[in-house]
Amino acid sequence: MPAQDFLLSRIEAILTPALPQASEILAALGQAVFAWDLTSDAIVWGEQAGAVFPGIPAERLATGAEFAKLIEPAHTVRTAALAQTSAVHGADGTSYRVEYGVRMSASDAVVWIEETGRWFAGPDGRPVRAIGSVRINNERHAREEELTRLARLDPLTGELNRSHLIAALAEAIEETTRFRSTAAFMLVGIDHLARVNDAFGFDVADAVILDVAKRIRTRLRGGDVLGRFSGNKFGLILKNCTVDDMNVAAERFLAGIRDEVVPTRSGPVSVTASIGAVSLPRYARSTDEAVNRAHETLDAAKRRRSGSFAAWRPNAERDAQRRVNIRVTDEIVTALNERRIRLAYEPVVSAASREGAFHECLVRMDQGDGQVLLAPDIVPVAERLGLIRLVDHRVLELVVAELAAAPDIRLSLNISPDTTMDPDWWAGIESLMRAHPGVAERLIVEITETVAIQDIDDVRGFVTRLKNFGSRIAIDDFGAGYTSFRNLRKLGVDIVKIDGAFVQNINRSPDDRAFVQTLIDLARRLDIKTVAEWVQDEEAASMLRDWGCDYIQGRLIGLASAERPWGGAPPDSALPAAG
Repeated sequence: MPAQDFLLSRIEAILTPALPQASEILAALGQAVFAWDLTSDAIVWGEQAGAVFPGIPAERLATGAEFAKLIEPAHTVRTAALAQTSAVHGADGTSYRVEYGVRMSASDAVVWIEETGRWFAGPDGRPVRAIGSVRINNERHAREEELTRLARLDPLTGELNRSHLIAALAEAIEETTRFRSTAAFMLVGIDHLARVNDAFGFDVADAVILDVAKRIRTRLRGGDVLGRFSGNKFGLILKNCTVDDMNVAAERFLAGIRDEVVPTRSGPVSVTASIGAVSLPRYARSTDEAVNRAHETLDAAKRRRSGSFAAWRPNAERDAQRRVNIRVTDEIVTALNERRIRLAYEPVVSAASREGAFHECLVRMDQGDGQVLLAPDIVPVAERLGLIRLVDHRVLELVVAELAAAPDIRLSLNISPDTTMDPDWWAGIESLMRAHPGVAERLIVEITETVAIQDIDDVRGFVTRLKNFGSRIAIDDFGAGYTSFRNLRKLGVDIVKIDGAFVQNINRSPDDRAFVQTLIDLARRLDIKTVAEWVQDEEAASMLRDWGCDYIQGRLIGLASAERPWGGAPPDSALPAAG
């Protein structure tokens, strides 16, 4: 061999490591091989078994029965894996795979094993022999356990998430019912968390939520359950908790939250929380009852004072009101479906000449038995129950139908500020205006003040679009609601209707006279027309005329009537929009 070739072969031999024995490779990979004779139940292991099963005596691995005693969650998991595969006759046998945990005692850590092998059938098709390998698979099980844990827990606080909190609540209710014990379910709501979001950002708000969770956790007893119910709310299940215990525990939680500021990277933040609670199973025998009643008392606590506690108690008046709400809701929806919503017309006249200016259309609901519900009976309930948008839409249809049928009349209709936020309502009015030219110019839309205007800019957008069609805008019941003169200017209001509660006593009340006269004067300076409601007599009408009020309505002029003052046959139904 040439010297150069000899040198190269020596270098290659030095750089190429010797191939380890198979047993060394298996041991390095945490694996061991075995042969299992199912007839005798004997298992023969390779020499790597000690590395896979450290601390387990050889005799505990020598038979399938002894080995099975070390296995969890089910001792029969290996034999079951063989039985669940269909036999394949031949030299190659039938493949199988199974996972299980192994440990000597409950105090030892579980070693998770993945077993892969082949079994061979006897003449009757049943397993008689198996060969395979086992390997340690702790990492995979650790990942799976972590995923399972994360699926149960809230990612921010590490406490139970809502679904598992509700499941724990169901178990607690069932347990208290079965063993005739008591428990409590609390909802803890962090007060004004939105302000923290706005002032400092979501990261600081998250820090507050996490800190509050820790403070609650440190004050829980063993066996109590804590979970994150929603963004700013935690749910607590307090086992073996009487009503008296509930009051003491609530104060302990509230004090723990409020007594120290929360340190954040943006500086310390002062935090309070409110709590609503219900006793289990005395006042809640289902998760829905428990959650709803805890929510109800939490809202009551927040309304009374931030940082306070309220416990649910039976209340006959509240329950009666709910039954009324349910009944009225059903009546309103049924009346809408059966087209039993009607209009009544109240005249509005010039304060100086008494000539008719327009008619205000007031909603009425025919109950089908000759009885009629008036606007004060319908509107507040419809607003409270979220039905006002449907009522307002039907009234709009009826008013537009009247305007289209009688070209010489002017009408006003009332809508709630919430309705102005509804894109479907706006789409409906826009379609009707375009379909019936000349109607918009004779329409006055009165925005009622029975609820606060939440977003003045959005309402201003609605007003601008409506005025572009030629309609006018009025604020109803001005002085008794939430709108200021500053907002009147921002909205571009055409008419202010002075609340009748101030008008009806101007003959006798100097305060009411001063108030109404000031409103009229300010409105005139802003070039806004005024309408005085609830005008009862000539003396009041004369005062209003002299102060410069533009229009009046009320008992003196004529109350609302279902009769159409302009005569003619009423339209059969609302005129549909074109298309």
